Amino acid sequence: METAQLIDPTKTAYDIAQIMGGLYGDGIIGLKGAFSREWAQQLGEDIAVLYEAALKRPGGALGRGPKRHYVEIHPENIRGFVELATHPWVTAVCETVLGPEYKIVEIGFDVPNPGAVNQPWHRDFPAPDDTTIGRRLNSLAFNLTTIDVTEDMGPFEVAPGTQWDLPIDFEHGMFPPKSNSPRYEQRAQRKMPQMGDISARSALTIHRGTANYSDKPRPALVLGVDAPTANNAERHDLQVSKAFYATLPESLKQHLTCRIVDELEIIEQGHTIEGLMMGEA
Repeated sequence: METAQLIDPTKTAYDIAQIMGGLYGDGIIGLKGAFSREWAQQLGEDIAVLYEAALKRPGGALGRGPKRHYVEIHPENIRGFVELATHPWVTAVCETVLGPEYKIVEIGFDVPNPGAVNQPWHRDFPAPDDTTIGRRLNSLAFNLTTIDVTEDMGPFEVAPGTQWDLPIDFEHGMFPPKSNSPRYEQRAQRKMPQMGDISARSALTIHRGTANYSDKPRPALVLGVDAPTANNAERHDLQVSKAFYATLPESLKQHLTCRIVDELEIIEQGHTIEGLMMGEA
């Protein structure tokens, strides 16, 4: 196995200072046109098939509020996984913020359907000591849309800089008291990416999905990545078949925390987020 190397700022096409400044500042950054529209369309086709299958099996899709689901998937069930996981911007962001021994621990997708309502402001999991005490980010979430997002589709809304907020009176360590909402609304930015765009964020930055008033779903892929000090792999069950694993480049294998199995098993959806179970999905 290759030894992980520190990224050399003079030998990457991306500005490491901007990456660090963006994720330690606003808590979210993006790259326009990272992939072709055709690649994003293909991703959308794969997600549509996986979503339909997940809805048909018990526990296949986790409710994240009315008309909204999250589904964790197997990497090999989307055709573009290797291109995503080895994209130069993705690897530069991971190495810059999480260090050379970062691990991919989660892949899934979120679908706010027509009729989805505003989520409460939240984090995706409680802030670790690394962040609240050590003032370091030890995990990242990458998001890719499969459609061109418009204002009426329930765009993702984020309150920049709030990854550093101490979780005082946060329910389950993730849901701030309603008295904090005016601050978040004052800072709020709605993100309307286009097909081919990608973003990276700290899942600790306070955010929410907004109401989808359109007649279309807004699927988005999620790729979760940890630094060695994070434990988010415990919330997921990343699996790769032996046959697929054998096709992966060594440079990617060293960044996967996964079970290598003879045959893929149905994923027990485990990453429920208390407080987003707002009635039937």
